[in-house]
Amino acid sequence: MNLMISAFIIVLAAVVSIFLAQAFQKISVSYISMIIGGVISLIPVIGGHVENFNSEVFIGLIVAPLLFFEGQETRLSLVGKELKHIIQTAVILVILCLIFSGLSVWFIGGVSLPLAFILAAVSTPTDATAMESVTNGLKAPKEEGVFLKMESLFNDASGIILLNMAALWYVNGYINYGETITDFLVSAVGGVLFGFFSAFVMVLFRQVLLRSSYNSVTAQNILYIFTPLVVYYLAEEIHVSGIIAVVCAGLVHNAEAQRSLLTNAPQVHQGYGLVSMITETFNSAVFVILGFMFVKIIVSEKITSHSLNWVVIGITLYVINVLIRYLYGRWKLKFVNKSAWIFSLGGVHGAVTLALAYTLAETHVKTSDFNLVLMSESVLIILSLLVPTIVFRFLLEKDVTNKEAAAEITELRVNMVHQAIDTVNKMYLPDNVKQSVIFDLMSQKQRTKTRDFMKAWVEVVRRPEFTGPEKELEMRAFMNALAKEREYLDMISQSEAKYQDYVYELYNEVLLAETLIIEPDISTASDEK
Repeated sequence: MNLMISAFIIVLAAVVSIFLAQAFQKISVSYISMIIGGVISLIPVIGGHVENFNSEVFIGLIVAPLLFFEGQETRLSLVGKELKHIIQTAVILVILCLIFSGLSVWFIGGVSLPLAFILAAVSTPTDATAMESVTNGLKAPKEEGVFLKMESLFNDASGIILLNMAALWYVNGYINYGETITDFLVSAVGGVLFGFFSAFVMVLFRQVLLRSSYNSVTAQNILYIFTPLVVYYLAEEIHVSGIIAVVCAGLVHNAEAQRSLLTNAPQVHQGYGLVSMITETFNSAVFVILGFMFVKIIVSEKITSHSLNWVVIGITLYVINVLIRYLYGRWKLKFVNKSAWIFSLGGVHGAVTLALAYTLAETHVKTSDFNLVLMSESVLIILSLLVPTIVFRFLLEKDVTNKEAAAEITELRVNMVHQAIDTVNKMYLPDNVKQSVIFDLMSQKQRTKTRDFMKAWVEVVRRPEFTGPEKELEMRAFMNALAKEREYLDMISQSEAKYQDYVYELYNEVLLAETLIIEPDISTASDEK
């Protein structure tokens, strides 16, 4: 019950964050989520019901699905094309950051060498979701964006393996290089093989069901949603990288989606809607948890350990990581100066870093050292979010603001609806049918008021049900009107290139509206029963 209440509070906070982000569009939803999470931790009545952070549950139930869905948005052919760069950023760059950050923390922070490398290992994973929060309202560069996305998909596993090595060094007092390299290869290669194999089996199973009489849209989508959870925990059970496995599984499902769009269109469409809802909610929930944990750590007495050494260590980790990433981008990846800075600052740290820090609670790391790791990595995460948020305002071009985009869409929507209403007015229809259709079309403009809705709602309740012929006329009126809307949008997309993105968005809405029109009416369906 406590776990259910805790999940409910976090999800509700995430939903509130998404709503508030629409009211404060200049502020990224990630920052709003962090603030709400921090506020929750300060309210004992609410925060007291949130369960203690469990890194295994967090990575398995939230991070794994997000990486799976992110992997599904990436073409498998692109990964093959960028394989060299993936190895460069997710392996070589990670090791370089580990070495230089570890030695710097050891020298500046005055901690033991094994603890310094633990701190460095935890700081290596980057977060593509967090990257989006620091480019809000800006045009993210394509080339650097591909590098950052490929890196963030695969470097989590590198960080986990290196952290295990550093933790064993801390506990045993020595490094077993042979065992570390073997573990790395088994974990990484095993994760790739298991991820591709398990996903391919799942895809074949779903495709066989899709072509049989046993197919169910709901059951198929539930099976799909649970895929990353099953893949992750099975991979961890056989001691290979669950993170790499779910990423590879997502890549396999990307190829499936490309060849299954029209096999069962309702299933694919419903699946996209579910993924969109889960991704947006989980992304917001990640930052709610981050904000909650930050404030909880800061207000606790644990911050007194090692005085303010954790601040110095956190700054050191961030500065060294940024410098190594910049130099690597310049010399190895052949970036120009500006692109190298974008790549280096774009290595934003987020929830995975904090989750890795909490995995140390299950090892034999001393409490004082564990607290030092938590506080230092918190400083690193905050700096990696704040610094690029400020610097990118000078490095990146401004994108079209949400307000400007909304104005363009509103103008197109109004003209589109007027075209549809003119079409309906020219049709011979009973007055009650014509009024009903025109009201629904007017609601497309999103300018009808709540009292207009209530008036129409009362009328629907009081008026007699449309007869069979009236329902037929209503459907045909809608089809003609929506066809006119599509015709108008098609004309605009050809004559005004700048409107294309907005036109496609509206075109999608019109197509969805048409699917609702031709769906069996609820009352008709109940009457038939």
